Amino acid sequence: MANDFTNEPSSFWLDGPQIPECPAVTESIKTDVVIVGGGIVGIVAAYLLRDSGRQVTVIEGGRYLHGTTGYTTAKLTVQHSLIYDELISTFSEEDARAYYEANRQALDWAKNLVEQNGIECGLETRPAYVYAESFKGEDKIEKEFQAYEKIGIPGASLTKETDLPFPVRIALKLEDQLQFHPVYFLSALMKEAQQAGVTFYENSRAKTVHSPSQVELVNGHKIDAQQVLVTSHFPFNDFEGLYFSRMRVERSYAMTLRGTFKEDMGMYINAENPTRSIRTVLDASGERLLQVGGEGHVSGRHEESTRNNYATLQQFASSYFGTSEVTHNWSSQDLMPLDHLPYIGKMVTGMPHVYVATGFSKWGMSNGIAAAHLLTDLVMGRANPYEELFSPTRTKLRPKGIGSFIKDNAGVAKELIKGKVTGAEASLDELGFDDGKLVRVDGQKLAAYKDSDGHVTFVKPACTHMGCDVAFNKAERSWDCPCHGSRFSFRGDVLEGPATEPLEQVDIKK
Repeated sequence: MANDFTNEPSSFWLDGPQIPECPAVTESIKTDVVIVGGGIVGIVAAYLLRDSGRQVTVIEGGRYLHGTTGYTTAKLTVQHSLIYDELISTFSEEDARAYYEANRQALDWAKNLVEQNGIECGLETRPAYVYAESFKGEDKIEKEFQAYEKIGIPGASLTKETDLPFPVRIALKLEDQLQFHPVYFLSALMKEAQQAGVTFYENSRAKTVHSPSQVELVNGHKIDAQQVLVTSHFPFNDFEGLYFSRMRVERSYAMTLRGTFKEDMGMYINAENPTRSIRTVLDASGERLLQVGGEGHVSGRHEESTRNNYATLQQFASSYFGTSEVTHNWSSQDLMPLDHLPYIGKMVTGMPHVYVATGFSKWGMSNGIAAAHLLTDLVMGRANPYEELFSPTRTKLRPKGIGSFIKDNAGVAKELIKGKVTGAEASLDELGFDDGKLVRVDGQKLAAYKDSDGHVTFVKPACTHMGCDVAFNKAERSWDCPCHGSRFSFRGDVLEGPATEPLEQVDIKK
């Protein structure tokens, strides 16, 4: 049955797992290593450092695993769409091979850890496919297969045989990939790290890093450390290194549904736009569900209601898998670096004790584990073969990267200027129930949300990061920044960075 998606979005991955609850930071503290961000990178890094002899403290601005890690599609694979041909053309065969090896090692580490420790996280070995339905997509896949052969990726083949209920022109199949439940997996690692002495805090949002290695929180408390790991998805201190100009922020949508499909089907993603990501999941009762994802766009930039993105995915599933009964629907943000490689390592040259991991281009499960290993090696003074490849301070920008830099930042400039020269979207009287728009009240432009009871909440529309006017995301009932992806609740609270300060509420007497 069709869904109007007026419900509050909820992630399949957060429905069931018991994530440890942690206190907030209520005083200034000292530690050896502070990890800022409680997603896959931060938790795996804390786990790896648990027996290091260092005092390790992890802080999270909201709740643990309620960021992108808890709103993922959870494919643990080295098949990152069509990345390898791109890396060879942008960098070299050697660099593309190193990227593959770093991610393959991440898969092997996770699989061995689950098997050796009996972690119940639904880990399953499945083939992964990139498929094409067009001549253009077919050409891309053939080039990607050639890239696989050049760098020696085993288990790959071209085929037209898939588990999909529709024909494809060609598919690149890669054996021995993994799918899992990331929240069960990471909750287990978090509990073991706690037992080993790692301290976890939540609802403790970082504001900035003071040289050499002091983290200041929004509440004014400070954490003095010897080393800082910034694993907060979008770096909260992004002005260091100008990260806001080096990544594009995209929002994507996903859902789980009941339907008809092969129980052991593989993982799929298409080579064309719009993206369609497909896999199965196993719920707590043992029922196998279909997961579909896609419909990505630059965060904060959408012409229609974002509920339509969910509706389009539901229609896709209904058309091909005979299902429209949605059990969960959710969305998340991903960071797309200019040259397709994540930024992992020393954040800037002038702050040698501050490290960062960001920009995973929608493939954060394997890249996140690889990042945690690289960061912990740097903290412990160990050599890591991938340090140079992922270095955030890499300075040589290839022609494609220059083009992306110009295009992305021109888009940001356009949004920034638009917010200063355009007026309100509607009058207050035109604002519908359960909707938000920029309105003009008493001579000032405000962001207004009217709930289903008719109560209106007003906030100032300028994002607290760099001043771009926010746009209303109807599916999430949030205000999203079209420049760098900061998100705020309709009340103005920070949901996602890089912003660290809320939108100011305005009291209007009507």
